[in-house]
Amino acid sequence: MRALIISDSHGLTKELEEIAARHRHEVDALIHCGDSELSPDHKEIEHFLIVRGNCDFAKQFPNERIEEIAGIRFFITHGHLYNVKMSLMNLYYRAKEVEAKVVCFGHSHIAGVEMIDDILFINPGSILLPRTRKEKTYALLQIEGGKATARFYEVDGKEVHLLTKTFTL
Repeated sequence: MRALIISDSHGLTKELEEIAARHRHEVDALIHCGDSELSPDHKEIEHFLIVRGNCDFAKQFPNERIEEIAGIRFFITHGHLYNVKMSLMNLYYRAKEVEAKVVCFGHSHIAGVEMIDDILFINPGSILLPRTRKEKTYALLQIEGGKATARFYEVDGKEVHLLTKTFTL
């Protein structure tokens, strides 16, 4: 199973289209964790599983999604409703509640991945306004053979090797 995860694109369209085109053929899902600032009819997000961020005004986007992707339960949300800039505790409890194995979120614009108990949390960062790093990032998650590997990439497709992590599921 492979998923492209992106967040906090804040109105970018050309970059979203390029990233999706670069990886569409190699992933099972395209995930956008909110703050696209686009309307639901924008072609650049038509193939994404998308949620509503604090800067999104389209009511058609849900605040959260629970998706089964290749047999793995994903919980997708922006993060602002769970106070993720302070702690992942609220997000963790919600993930436990919905029995998710993978949580995709954004809001903080800080790229990273970590395992808390048996749940993988991944924030792809932002392709417009990154924080704590200069690279504008998105992520590719691969789960295979009981291992989950998250790789982070700059908008141009260059891998940010220092952020790559592998976990046992």
